[in-house]
Amino acid sequence: MLKLKKIEGISETSLQLLEASGIDRLAILAALDVDYLVAELKLANETLSLVKRVPSNAVVLRWITQAAAIVGVEPADDTLPEIEPAVNFEANPEVAEMLARAPCAIPLPAKIMMGKGLQVSDVPAGIILNRYSGDLDVRIGSTKPPKLDLPIRRQSSNFETISKSSARVNFVANPAQPANPIKEKGNRMPGSKSGHEEDRVALIRTPRVETNLGKNPESRQYIRGVLHPHPWHLRVGAVFTLLLLVNLPLAVVSAFLLLASDQKPENFAWVPQWWLAFPIALLFTGLGYLLWGLTGKCRICNQKLFVSKSAFKHIKAHRITGMGFVVPLCLHLLAFKWFRCSSCGTPVRLKK
Repeated sequence: MLKLKKIEGISETSLQLLEASGIDRLAILAALDVDYLVAELKLANETLSLVKRVPSNAVVLRWITQAAAIVGVEPADDTLPEIEPAVNFEANPEVAEMLARAPCAIPLPAKIMMGKGLQVSDVPAGIILNRYSGDLDVRIGSTKPPKLDLPIRRQSSNFETISKSSARVNFVANPAQPANPIKEKGNRMPGSKSGHEEDRVALIRTPRVETNLGKNPESRQYIRGVLHPHPWHLRVGAVFTLLLLVNLPLAVVSAFLLLASDQKPENFAWVPQWWLAFPIALLFTGLGYLLWGLTGKCRICNQKLFVSKSAFKHIKAHRITGMGFVVPLCLHLLAFKWFRCSSCGTPVRLKK
């Protein structure tokens, strides 16, 4: 581009027109034919509309002569390189049909695109067929145009998508404008009053004010945690778990002594017959544990509460040395109406 400026009397728009035609050096300009270059300039101007009128043959001849003088090439006909005449493929009806289906463009420099406000997506991909010489292989057998590697058009932003779809769901995209709920005849949307005592969400998160009225927040009497959906289920499960843990060893020992007294009454005559109640009670406590103990789960992590498992426990889990985690959890649950899950450590309460 800088070398072309050495030509005297050439304007800025003419430089852009030459660059749009693919001529950016003096050596290329000096080797071109006048008629060929004028035809190229007309084609480029028809596409980009850079100038109102394409320079005449005399002006273009003066450019070529000056370029040849600067480069050091004699502007005689015998020194100029022979240029193969261009073939007008557009005259062929098959080629004309193919051009009607496929886009065509010429290479554009970035400066012209910025000056005209063009984007990459505005320039179609293609070639100029009359720049080629010789035979051309034309195929028009397929009715579908070939897939070109075209740039992807910019998608609409999320804000535009939300704005278009908000009309159907009555959603206001502008955060400064409050959205009004849809009102239908016979159907009213349920609402919750702030601070209402019977609000379901508020009761799940925290207990009522009167529940902890006058209690020390640091004591175990202070009921805390989220509300369990089945508080009585956990209470009954904790009772049957404690009864099973107490009744199981008593039932085993009493069953062994009763069997021994039946076989050797002279040695085990002191064993009372009412100890038979422990094995019988084991059936009922075991059935209650299966119904309520094994099904008692944490509201948060859904882990079984009354089952002893060899797994890592939470650092704040209820534990008594020698008793593990299940018995302290049952005692704490029944005594204070809340507990901490042994697995996740979440406080869960049984009272509103």
